[in-house]
Amino acid sequence: MKVKRSSFVLRPDCSRVFFRPFELMSRERVIRILARVMSLTETEAERESAQVLHDFVGRHQRLRDFLLRRCEQVRNELPTDASLSEARRLLIGAYFTQEYSLEAAALFNPSIVLHPDQSGVAEGSLRFVLSLRATGEGHVSSIVFRTGEVDRSGNVRINQPTPFVVAADVHPNPSYEKKLFEQKLGELGLMSSFADAVLARLEDVFTWEQLQDVVERMSRRERLARSEDQAIAHGILALARANYEVSFDDTVRFSERVIFPSSPAESRGIEDARFVLFREEDGSCRYYATFTAFDGQVALPQLLETTDFVRFKISTLNGPEVRNKGMALFPRRIRGCYAMISRQDNENLYLMYSDMLHFWYEKRLLLRPTYPWEYVQIGNCGSPIETDAGWLVLTHGVGPMRRYSIGAILLDREDPSRVIGRLREPLLTPSEREREGYVPNVVYSCGALVHAGRLILPYAMSDQCASFATISLADLIQELKANSPVA
Repeated sequence: MKVKRSSFVLRPDCSRVFFRPFELMSRERVIRILARVMSLTETEAERESAQVLHDFVGRHQRLRDFLLRRCEQVRNELPTDASLSEARRLLIGAYFTQEYSLEAAALFNPSIVLHPDQSGVAEGSLRFVLSLRATGEGHVSSIVFRTGEVDRSGNVRINQPTPFVVAADVHPNPSYEKKLFEQKLGELGLMSSFADAVLARLEDVFTWEQLQDVVERMSRRERLARSEDQAIAHGILALARANYEVSFDDTVRFSERVIFPSSPAESRGIEDARFVLFREEDGSCRYYATFTAFDGQVALPQLLETTDFVRFKISTLNGPEVRNKGMALFPRRIRGCYAMISRQDNENLYLMYSDMLHFWYEKRLLLRPTYPWEYVQIGNCGSPIETDAGWLVLTHGVGPMRRYSIGAILLDREDPSRVIGRLREPLLTPSEREREGYVPNVVYSCGALVHAGRLILPYAMSDQCASFATISLADLIQELKANSPVA
């Protein structure tokens, strides 16, 4: 079977930076820095702030507004309420702001979906949105986007990104349901006498501010001498903050948008978003993405949803089977239920159904490692793709020397628990040009699409950069049907 690799490579660009708060853990250091800035004469403050703007405004959009906001966020530490000149406020903000190069280390693990706006596209072409995992300083991962088109011949073109990057505005959840919140605390092992006492002081529906107030008051009263209670208090607030929304100004271009970790559960990164365009039975559409939130110790599956890539809702997935990485949602309901491909045990592929999108209670074994190139483990490479022949699921297999390859299986359209085809040899393995990188000998994808009779497969090379491959869908289906699954 012929696989056509693109010569184009999406590489990380360390010059694409955005501004974010520079946080200091020591309040004393904050006060000392403020005192030094306040000791400057007005002339000195004007000169220093002008130099900051000269050096950095050209690299960012709306930097001046952000610096003024940062000043207000630390202003309570000043010993005076006296009015400050704009120059001094800008300078204070600059001392508590930093640039972050979100792609400095890697740009990889792509996922591709139909763009919500197909206006003006040439006949036979398709416009797409490509999401990627960008990794920067401290190996912290975030979600970034590119746009492009595929023409009728399967040629892929990526739009050149602008030099600017804009972080999303973060909005806490307006309210929480106590019953669901308690259930999730239990699943995370966070229920205790302290958690019971916190919940007892909350209404059936409560806000972030109310929760924070109760936890802080109880923490002060109990003094939380036990380390277990300190961990519970932290976990309660972290769970609440894991459910939130982010938004961009709709004038910000797709390539300028970055969804950066915003909650404690994501403090070490947002990893491997698997986007899918989901169609409801009434014809309405919404984009979902399953991703992994990582805090340095726990990998927590999360769900992102949007209709326009401007406003995103991020929420926890719940239930005893919400574990491990690599969950991928089917693009429609099956027999009235949501369906998901998953891997809870680091080894096998499973199929799950649920009548509630955010709750998953049962799984059934779908596939075990069978061929040498997947003996270590198998997983999915994105959401299943519906074809006339069945559900096409791209898989990844890990073989000797921890080499990752991409394979494929075919599931029955009406009963996806039936595997009706499976590649015995990988569809894609690392070539010589692809095997060197941050993690050698890896090809990986988080989602593909079908257009003009071809599978359009974006894939990562050794956890560092990304490219595209195209494969005839008819040839792939024929190969799958020729290889009946091994029992």
